[in-house]
Amino acid sequence: VQLQASGGGLVQAGGSLRLSCAASGVTFSRYDMGWFRQAPGKEREFVGAIGDNLEYADSVKGRFTISRDNARTTVYLQMNSLKPEDTAVYYCAARRGTIATMRTSYGYWGRGTQVTVSS
Repeated sequence: VQLQASGGGLVQAGGSLRLSCAASGVTFSRYDMGWFRQAPGKEREFVGAIGDNLEYADSVKGRFTISRDNARTTVYLQMNSLKPEDTAVYYCAARRGTIATMRTSYGYWGRGTQVTVSS
């Protein structure tokens, strides 16, 4: 399983970004996909996940939206109303089974993409 995240960048507070994560080497539709982020000096934290349903961290509810396109084997993270505290490296991850919020539940990880939100 290979995952490649892209779409990060520098944006002003209040702005939007859409991250993409392309998967290969996997029957994509069978996998639950998660997004995590890691800010400098902090642990990697759950952002959201999509499987049979959706789940989001409280800190991003109402601002971030996860979607997937199984035909394109890609999962997206639409981030709106960005805040400086959203600054982090964002990672996508994959797992079989029900969606999970714990980092250790995911067996496959892509390289991260940097998101920087300026105030």
